[in-house]
Amino acid sequence: MVNFGKKLMADQVQEWRGYYINYKLMKKKLKQYVKHNQAGGELRQVLKEFSRMLDEEIEKIVLLLLEQQGLLASRIQELAKKRDILLEQPDISQLHELQEAYRAVGYDLIKLLKFVDMNATGLRKILKKFDKRFGYKFTDYYVTSRANHPYSQLQQVFKHVGIGAVVGALSRNLADLNVRQGSYLSIYDQPSIVIKDPVIDQINSSVDKLTHSTNFLQFLGQHALIVQEDITSAAEDHVDEQKYHFMSLLLNLANTFLYMVNTYIIVPTADDYALSLGAAATVCGVIIGSMAVAQVFSSVYFSAWSNKSYFRPLIFSSIMLLMGNTLYALAYDLNSIAILLIGRLLCGLGSARAVNRRYISDCVPLRTRMKASAGFVSASALGMACGPAIAGLLQTNFKIYGLTFNQTTLPGWLMTLAWLIYLFWLWISFREPAHDSQESHVSQDAHSGHPDSENGLAQPLLISQNEKQDEHEDQDCDDREEASDESQSPATSIASAYRLLTPSVKVQLMIYFMLKYAMEILLSESSVVTTIYFNWSTSNVAIFLAILGLTVLPVNAVIGSYITNMFEDRQILLASEIIVLVGIIFSFRVTSSYSVPQYVSSAFITFVSAEVLEGVNLSLLSRVMSTRLARGTFNGGLLSTEAGTLARVVADGTITLAGYFGEDNILNITLLPSLLICLASISATFFTYNTLY
Repeated sequence: MVNFGKKLMADQVQEWRGYYINYKLMKKKLKQYVKHNQAGGELRQVLKEFSRMLDEEIEKIVLLLLEQQGLLASRIQELAKKRDILLEQPDISQLHELQEAYRAVGYDLIKLLKFVDMNATGLRKILKKFDKRFGYKFTDYYVTSRANHPYSQLQQVFKHVGIGAVVGALSRNLADLNVRQGSYLSIYDQPSIVIKDPVIDQINSSVDKLTHSTNFLQFLGQHALIVQEDITSAAEDHVDEQKYHFMSLLLNLANTFLYMVNTYIIVPTADDYALSLGAAATVCGVIIGSMAVAQVFSSVYFSAWSNKSYFRPLIFSSIMLLMGNTLYALAYDLNSIAILLIGRLLCGLGSARAVNRRYISDCVPLRTRMKASAGFVSASALGMACGPAIAGLLQTNFKIYGLTFNQTTLPGWLMTLAWLIYLFWLWISFREPAHDSQESHVSQDAHSGHPDSENGLAQPLLISQNEKQDEHEDQDCDDREEASDESQSPATSIASAYRLLTPSVKVQLMIYFMLKYAMEILLSESSVVTTIYFNWSTSNVAIFLAILGLTVLPVNAVIGSYITNMFEDRQILLASEIIVLVGIIFSFRVTSSYSVPQYVSSAFITFVSAEVLEGVNLSLLSRVMSTRLARGTFNGGLLSTEAGTLARVVADGTITLAGYFGEDNILNITLLPSLLICLASISATFFTYNTLY
């Protein structure tokens, strides 16, 4: 891999050489600061000097950016005058010249976008190096204090303020000229019009690379724990495009949706199913949780399998779920609780969420990866809401050829049909992407190629011997740091992955366990609790759970678009934990009468705050975990999945065990562990609070 220092020098535009971030100087200063700190120097002075240096570098970048934006705007304004003249006296040859003039502005805009992108990457990397060298999370303080200031210059770099107006003006004028055949159409009048012009495609690609997506999509992507890379080369983008197949991505998202429907469609009727087979109503905990038990093991082998293939694991997953749901439905007529549990275990063995995450991370191009990640979270949330809602519609009872179709068996039969259709769709539509081992020669060839002259290379021909030596040392150091940051081998076992868990990571996994435990207790025991205390019907339980599930996306939209811009993630994390604690405490039955308003309001407080907590928890987890846990079989996504799955297993087991103490006590007994775990996680958060950024 070409280190960033070399790439920065190679890709500089000649006439803008003095306006790029002085990455080499900042690395030297960073070494001096480290030595100063090791000698007992004051950290506050270092932070002050480093902040001032960053401010000066950003100001230099922004001043050129504003100057070039003004020049581009002036050129577009002059071209607009020529266009107005052509409207009165049309001339085909002059029209063509005008189009080429607009395209020339477009190519200069692309050059400016690359300038901003390169400098933004340099700022991120030097901040990352500072945090790593000092063990002090300076990045969060610096970015927050500068970005939120009314005179922010950092916003110009990271939010490219003003460039959007230039892009819009250029796009509109080119669109007007391209469709000039009898009438004029505006991109503002018809937003669905796709502008077929190469320069517009390149501009859009550059803008996407610079921004990736909106805050909401970034929040959802982190919620899925699908980590974005800092920088991707053109060659790597090309490889991604070759791997990418939209229908295959859609099949992965459909798998996620169907699996979540499959998980929650039985919740409203699991207690009735247990009673019909001669078991206690609280055995619903085992019925629901048996799927999670199998998922503990399936997550590992699916994660490992996805290193070699995506198609075969998805086929296996569909077959397991097809068989599992069939057995679940047949258990009623066979009058066997064992067959029912085996069916649910097979469904858990078909959990391919690790494959779905891995496909998005490995095979979706960077420019659309965050949208795909948001789609993954949205599919999960929609499936969670649709499962109980569908169960509420299956209120019927009839027989066909001796097979019973009622509210307890129809979820199994319906999901059997759904997975059969999905299996057929998967077989005819999925395209297996080439894996890295088959493509390594492509990337090597691409990286060894010479830089293109269009990027404006500026490599000095004569360098003094001392400068060469200094540069060689800096490049060697950069190579070592880049290798340590980005090229370390992934964890190869559970033990090696565990050794990479810092206290901060362990606390975040503990919080994830806590919130999943609290949510599972709430959802899985809802049918039992509401029947005991309120005598709710299956339809009432289904509506209640569906409404809970539908809160997921609106809550994430508010948090991702607004709240995360107002508060630090660690502040939202702690506040969410405290609100979860309030919801749990409010859920306890402390008097002889237990009302519907108390149960419903406490459930919404617990569930919504847990959803908020999950988003910021996974966002922080993606930042504090080692880069070695971002790849391979034993990755951060697998660890969080295992923590959440174990929480569900323990919660569902707790519900069943609580039944032995009497149904009247089930609510308080199941809430007590939630309360204790929540208190422990809040204490642990306070202990690691200063390490969370």
